Amino acid sequence: MPTIRTAGAAAVSAALMLVCASARAATTADNAAAPVAAGTAATAATVDGAVSAAFSLEPVVITATRVPTSSADLPMSIDLIGQQQIREGQLLVNLSEPLIGVPGVNAQNRQNYAQDLQISVRGFGARSSFGVRGVRLYADGIPGTMPDGQGQFSNFDLGSAGRVEVLRGPFSALYGNSSGGVISIFTQDAPPGTRVDATAEYGSFDMQRYALELMHAAGPLNLVVDGYHFSTDGYRDHSAAERSVFNAKAAWRLDDASTLTLIANAIDMPSAQDPLGVTRAQLAGDREQAGTNAIAYNTRKSVQQEQIGAHYERTLSENDQLSAMIYGGGRDTTQYQAIPKSTEGSPTNPGGVIALVHGYYGADVHLTDERRVADTPLQITAGASYDDLTEGRRGYLNFIGDELGVEGDLRRDQTNTVYDLDEYLQLQWDPSRRWRLEAGVRNSVVDVASDDHLIEAGAPTESGVRYDSTNPVAGLTYRAGSHLDLYGSYGKGFETPTLDELAYRSTNGSLPGLNFALKAARSDNYELGLKAGTTSMRGTLAGFYIHTDDELAIQSDAAGRSVYQNIPSTQRRGVEAELQSDWGHGLSSQLAYTYIQALTLQSYTTCIVVPCVPVEVGAGHRIPAVPADSLYAGLTWRRAPHDFWVTLEAIGRAQLYANDLDSQAASGYWLANLQAGLEQQRPEWDFTESLRLDNIGNRSYVGSVIVNETNMRYFEPEPGRTVYLMLTVSRR
Repeated sequence: MPTIRTAGAAAVSAALMLVCASARAATTADNAAAPVAAGTAATAATVDGAVSAAFSLEPVVITATRVPTSSADLPMSIDLIGQQQIREGQLLVNLSEPLIGVPGVNAQNRQNYAQDLQISVRGFGARSSFGVRGVRLYADGIPGTMPDGQGQFSNFDLGSAGRVEVLRGPFSALYGNSSGGVISIFTQDAPPGTRVDATAEYGSFDMQRYALELMHAAGPLNLVVDGYHFSTDGYRDHSAAERSVFNAKAAWRLDDASTLTLIANAIDMPSAQDPLGVTRAQLAGDREQAGTNAIAYNTRKSVQQEQIGAHYERTLSENDQLSAMIYGGGRDTTQYQAIPKSTEGSPTNPGGVIALVHGYYGADVHLTDERRVADTPLQITAGASYDDLTEGRRGYLNFIGDELGVEGDLRRDQTNTVYDLDEYLQLQWDPSRRWRLEAGVRNSVVDVASDDHLIEAGAPTESGVRYDSTNPVAGLTYRAGSHLDLYGSYGKGFETPTLDELAYRSTNGSLPGLNFALKAARSDNYELGLKAGTTSMRGTLAGFYIHTDDELAIQSDAAGRSVYQNIPSTQRRGVEAELQSDWGHGLSSQLAYTYIQALTLQSYTTCIVVPCVPVEVGAGHRIPAVPADSLYAGLTWRRAPHDFWVTLEAIGRAQLYANDLDSQAASGYWLANLQAGLEQQRPEWDFTESLRLDNIGNRSYVGSVIVNETNMRYFEPEPGRTVYLMLTVSRR
């Protein structure tokens, strides 16, 4: 896709021009001026998640360092997506919606609600064909990533979100295992008084979403309760889905020094049909068809999850703050696969139905001390966290007699447990007005154990492994002027195998038990960047280099089993650029570009076709599902006093390789989307009508690929032109 490289170069050039202009302005600025006005590539919002303009250029306050801080002065890449940008013209169904304009992040809606979104950050997590791995997920401080490193976000509620923070680069390691990046969503705070919002959405493929949100703030109580029901017939055959989500946050100011916040959320997805991927021949014949055997075996997924949490914050003294979080929950998942009946005939086959019962809980406590040392500000945060997961994993045949797609005989019965125990220390020191030092270290222990209830009598049933790692990070910011910051950072990270990657030792079942020979992947992460901005323009530019040893990849895949291996060195290097502009007269724009080379550095052997034929993946092969170039451009016009707005978007992606051999790929593409909205305000009522038109040009394209799919069903096609209407009524 060569044209996107040209556009990407223009994006980088524009960011560099902005930086040069800002640097020239900085040389004439007062060197003693406060540095907090420096730019950042983030949507403006306050730390409490108040509504903010989608492209406002006010200073940004973030909490990714565990203490509210201006992101401009931090030696890291971080974006904050404000509430208006999350909601305006969006369906509020998929996390990919607000992430579309964040550089370094590749989030794809797979048009398949039986499979989680594909999310990768700087190439971490791209190989995953199940859930999210390599990226830490949080909702109001509660991990969506389990201690084994695998995450899910189906209970994340965009309808009540106040902001989303996205952290990339070395400092992600301060969040522990599997920290290629960190994505945190925060529920909004209620405005003063009582407000009720009711929303109805309708669109292509009989998409419907109905939501109701109650917000109340009076005295010491701040309450937000939100729920929605979503359903769709789906773009492809056999892709219908429905789900209901509930989210609540209640904060009490106990006294002048302390606050207690309770969080509860739940999801019920009784059935989401799985259309599977399609082969290249099927893609050329009928893009809307379901994959082979999807209908015959009624491939589908159901999920029920409930979790609660409590967050206590207290000011201990003028210098000290305490924060403590506890949480717990349960998640039940059942998935029906399209493994042929003939394949499941072997007595060692685990079956085509996977039933997972997860119970989890955890806690995080940290203390922050802020004081002046030698007349310079020093901030130290010390804390510890514990997370625990118990997984009941069962496998059943997906047939009874001649009836397919039903739960048959039990073939697998395991209890797996994982816990992590981490201690971390962070410091922030400003030795002068020009310099800021951020540093930290996190020590992590991840313990995995398994008890197999179906192993033959007399054989050992219990086994386990422990992973541990101490990961330091450090970064330095130089405030070159009131409009320009330069920074550099370095950090070490690690990523343990998830329970799904540990699940099998052989494809024929001859080696029972989990694959505890797998090692954790370990990375060295470097970043250099700059942040520049004025009252009307803001830009960031970051270059990164990541070297990883023992990365996890497929060794062999057959009969519903994927056996993983550690492969030699890989590298990810690239550039991210972002530019936001306020042109006046209601016109604003946003541009985000990512260039990344994700490559193997040494050869290794794999077997990703049936029947198994070992092949060598040579050095220099691209890591699959990582587009070399990604571009987002948005242009918005608002009519004063903001009662009408319209946004035109352009999105470009380079080709996506679908396997480790780089022998199959989905072509790159360009898309154009249009959004428009009307707002009417009355003394006690607000009305909003929004229209969204995606893929205006009716392009045929593949948005995501299933990496190393054994039957070469790699491709997940996206729909052509679609239209959605959103209506909201608010009572104040």
